[in-house]
Amino acid sequence: MDIEAVRSSYSRWAPIYDRTFGAITGSGRRRAVDYMNSRPGSVLEVGVGTGLSLDIYGPDMQVTGIDFSREMLQKAIAKTERLQLDHVRELRQMDARSLDFPDDSFDMVAAMHVLSVVPEPERVMAEIARVCRPGGKVVITNHFAREKGGLAALERVLAPLADRIGWHSDFRIETVLQEDSLALEQRKALPPLGLMTFLVLGKRGSHT
Repeated sequence: MDIEAVRSSYSRWAPIYDRTFGAITGSGRRRAVDYMNSRPGSVLEVGVGTGLSLDIYGPDMQVTGIDFSREMLQKAIAKTERLQLDHVRELRQMDARSLDFPDDSFDMVAAMHVLSVVPEPERVMAEIARVCRPGGKVVITNHFAREKGGLAALERVLAPLADRIGWHSDFRIETVLQEDSLALEQRKALPPLGLMTFLVLGKRGSHT
């Protein structure tokens, strides 16, 4: 999936995203934000989209959101202004493969249902690891390919349509577990049917 395919796909999805993919991924977002709310601090949400999660962060959080889609981001900005979400510090248009933040900038980095829709997810994970502080957490919810069964077969059928539907149905979990600086701390299947997975990765090292 190339970056123009992502731009085109999410331009089409923006008007109905909250009622479609947003509804399907709601439980994963809630699980991720609940975890982060238990550890107040600074958060970078990579792929903030229309801002579906912004109003469930606690008031003690300091949230920065980025997204490549201007159409999605405009909705997130409008939501932040409408609901007066003071914990949202900044929303910026940005390519997740090249984050415009210094090393070790955030206590936590969240990637909720975004890694299977970006080009070069390995580069995105490297950037996520770079901007997370040592001792910090990377919180991920995503669909990952199954090894066997009927759903695995369906994922393989849908895989060639990635550019059209906007996500990789055959995205493998190993893609997000290969960063040497990140250690897997939690892994849990989420309802419904375990279609989504919740991950917590710890950045090696300690806060300075």
